[in-house]
Amino acid sequence: MISVLIVDDHALVRSGLRLLLEAEEDIVVEDEGGSADDAVRLARLHKPDVVLLDVVMPGRSGLEAAPEIHQASPRSQILVLSMQDDPSYVREAFAAGASGYLLKEAADAELVAAVREVAAGRRYVHPTLGARLAAAEAEAEARAAADPLSEREREVLRLLALGHTNQEIAKMLYISVRTAETHRAHIMQKLRLSTRAELVRYALQQGLLEDAQQA
Repeated sequence: MISVLIVDDHALVRSGLRLLLEAEEDIVVEDEGGSADDAVRLARLHKPDVVLLDVVMPGRSGLEAAPEIHQASPRSQILVLSMQDDPSYVREAFAAGASGYLLKEAADAELVAAVREVAAGRRYVHPTLGARLAAAEAEAEARAAADPLSEREREVLRLLALGHTNQEIAKMLYISVRTAETHRAHIMQKLRLSTRAELVRYALQQGLLEDAQQA
């Protein structure tokens, strides 16, 4: 039997979810709450298999409470219920400790399937969102492959290409000399370069020295 805790600030929504889930022979709703604090308290009390958690609630969001829910009941899986269909919200939910992300507009059968999936220890994402998330991650990987340097590393590279020493870069960027040296080592490693001349050539190709040349 899968035990579920429902947390949503709208009583009508909670009632509908309860009716839907309790119609299933393998699911029982242990309790329901209307706030993030309720989610933590009731998770500690019931230790449910699944916490069906709304994101936007009075006080603080469900995602803010997610780490506390896991502390209160480590075995509970969190299934986020949200109106937000942006992939960035999915990433944020998983980063907070959720195991699933479901849109409130989802069909009844999808909700039941999602509860069963996360209860079994698997991840679940609304199909449409899953496709968008995969596309967004592929795009991010492509960008990283095209330019593997972080913003800070690009700035260090620009200053190195302009002829500044590690000590000068450290002063200009308000970092330690050791940090400047580490950035330089990472840049050389990521770009597979070995000389300053190669650094200058790469910086020119990337347009990092255009402002300096114009000045």
